[in-house]
Amino acid sequence: MDQYCILGRIGEGAHGIVFKAKHVEPRKELGWHCLPSILQTGEIVALKKVALRRLEDGIPNQALREIKALQEMEDNQYVVQLKAVFPHGAGFVLAFEFMLSDLAEVVRHAQRPLAQAQVKSYLQMLLKGVAFCHANNIVHRDLKPANLLISASGQLKIADFGLARVFSPDGSRLYTHQVATSSLPRRWYRAPELLYGARQYDQGVDLWAVGCIMGELLNGSPLFPGENDIEQLCCVLRILGTPSPQVWPVWGSSLSCRTTTRSPLRNRHPCPWRRCCPMPLPRHWTCWVSSSSTLLAGASQPPSYVPSFWNSASDIVDTQKIPRH
Repeated sequence: MDQYCILGRIGEGAHGIVFKAKHVEPRKELGWHCLPSILQTGEIVALKKVALRRLEDGIPNQALREIKALQEMEDNQYVVQLKAVFPHGAGFVLAFEFMLSDLAEVVRHAQRPLAQAQVKSYLQMLLKGVAFCHANNIVHRDLKPANLLISASGQLKIADFGLARVFSPDGSRLYTHQVATSSLPRRWYRAPELLYGARQYDQGVDLWAVGCIMGELLNGSPLFPGENDIEQLCCVLRILGTPSPQVWPVWGSSLSCRTTTRSPLRNRHPCPWRRCCPMPLPRHWTCWVSSSSTLLAGASQPPSYVPSFWNSASDIVDTQKIPRH
């Protein structure tokens, strides 16, 4: 850590504290295998310190996944850049490019829901980043506003790949049950199949999160703010209705909530979605068949069903409204 001057504390994650720091001298040989550093003297970075609780347990799996995923996706303008990894005490440090803020802070400090022009710009950058991840066979699985970092120029980049996995294009891979939903903000963007304990799914779980994020940007509050997994499913069912066995053959008949009806949304509840979000785009992704029906290959192009929204304004983000860490 001698090559860094700590400037302040940014926050604390699942595996350690994140600091803002300045690189003050070239890295010296540390006698430990490190990622090649691409830091320049004087550069401002974010340092994530990861402590090893027990040396015999080795490096935490989430940290290894994040390092591996970011190594696979170097030099993409929509994915945060990992600049160096080096040991420190009974642990190690990940050095990332410094980003001014994150999308959660942007929403939190907004006096009203963001303008459609801003939402459009953020969504375009998010989709391009997600499309790049999926093109590299990586599903993020933890997309939420707090993991979408914003630079001083308004550039959005995807971060925190601790839950990322390599997915099988044919959808045949089985995953361990994803139980890391104790955090409320994390749960709000989980696709129903993850909450329900699915072990087989595809990149559609990221598209569900994108739809939830866009709806929150337009609405100013989360679409599905459940307090636990059961209530989270009920929040979804109240808006989307209960899926039919034809849509979800495995779970459709067992998904229910005492506070919702089994009738489709269009038949019994025509208004709730419009109250949540005025645009059709998030509904296209936050639907029971989103997992395999939407492709991101053309993410940079305006979807045919929302041309008026996509072309409504410029792509420039108002950097004066970006809060600082």
